[in-house]
Amino acid sequence: MSVQQYDKIGEAFEGFKSLPLTRYAEVPGFLGLVGDVRGKSVLDLASGTGFYSREFKRRGATDVLGIDISGEMVAAARKLEDLDPLGVRYEVGDVAELAASERRFDIATGVQLLNYAPDIATLERMCRRVHQSLVPGGEFFVLCQSPDYRPDPAVLQKYGFRCEPTGEETETGPRFRVTALLDPPIGIEVAAPRREVYEAALTAAGFGELTWVSLEVSEAGVREFGAAFWADHAANPPLEMLRCRALTGPCA
Repeated sequence: MSVQQYDKIGEAFEGFKSLPLTRYAEVPGFLGLVGDVRGKSVLDLASGTGFYSREFKRRGATDVLGIDISGEMVAAARKLEDLDPLGVRYEVGDVAELAASERRFDIATGVQLLNYAPDIATLERMCRRVHQSLVPGGEFFVLCQSPDYRPDPAVLQKYGFRCEPTGEETETGPRFRVTALLDPPIGIEVAAPRREVYEAALTAAGFGELTWVSLEVSEAGVREFGAAFWADHAANPPLEMLRCRALTGPCA
């Protein structure tokens, strides 16, 4: 897990949500995947500045806890909570090292979470920690770089990002440098685990009903930019989602 690169970003991370890819594909797509959270408890992992945590609370979740490895991110999230109190709690923590607790959540989410595992052992440990945090039958929703994405920096730029291979290959998959084209631009480095790596780690942790879900552009995005603008996205989607369910009891 790379905390330093996110500590340097802090509050500026909120700007990601204004970029076309995030605003018109990621956000509506991921919220649609998670679905109705009314009356449910949600554990938002890699919560960043709390964008999804706040949205889940607004949509009726009874209890929302956001956890992020970056102290600066958590500080920014708490500041936003102070400005507009919703009752969301935030903690600093490494998902791979989450302590076992009697508290279990109905839903766990991980937006760009599992791709920060430096190796397969850490990825498996992260999945076990998520599993132990869920009630039996609880769901885990993941958003990540698509394992099938073919990097094309020139095309992706119109959607607000650059994604360039670093030339490094980790145990889980190749590494990329992703740049959000804000002012100033913000760059982070991530891995893109292979599909079978995700599936094996989640299955070993006790998850089942694994389903990959394509990320589509919202109707609002088509109205704003036109269908032709999004043709490259449809041909080579940079992001993908995954849902699964905790089928067995909490794993150690």
